[in-house]
Amino acid sequence: MENGRKKIVIGIDPGQAGGFALYAGGDTVETYKMPETFPDIFAFLRGVRERNYDDDLLAVMEDVGHGMPGQSSSATAKFARHNGHLEMALYALGIRTEKVTPQKWQKAFSNSIGKSSQYEKREWKNRLKSLAQQMFPSVKVTLNTADAILIAAYGAKKR
Repeated sequence: MENGRKKIVIGIDPGQAGGFALYAGGDTVETYKMPETFPDIFAFLRGVRERNYDDDLLAVMEDVGHGMPGQSSSATAKFARHNGHLEMALYALGIRTEKVTPQKWQKAFSNSIGKSSQYEKREWKNRLKSLAQQMFPSVKVTLNTADAILIAAYGAKKR
């Protein structure tokens, strides 16, 4: 807290199977699955802004602005629109946003979990989930929210 204001970091895993994590320090974090529609995303973020109006909000959003190997062009376009919706909602609500690549935020935890290149994708995702659960034992961590939790923790550490 600084000047009576809480410093809240919103970790964002922008995929449709992603989520949000609200972290203000300590050993608790609030987690939310990614809403399905743009109006629902905007309503969620507006609620966060209204509930924390006097707090210092920072959104740290994973920067994955490209398609995945083997993904169709229509799926890539849908993902890009979804990312744009998130960015516009954050901008419209006056929530300061920083983007971070997966490699950068994951490197901050590499001493605990190694490198993604050492594991199959599923095993890597489970390692990330396990780390988030270890860091926040009182929180129900899911595959939808694990990355968002770690992104929020990364953002708080870098702040």
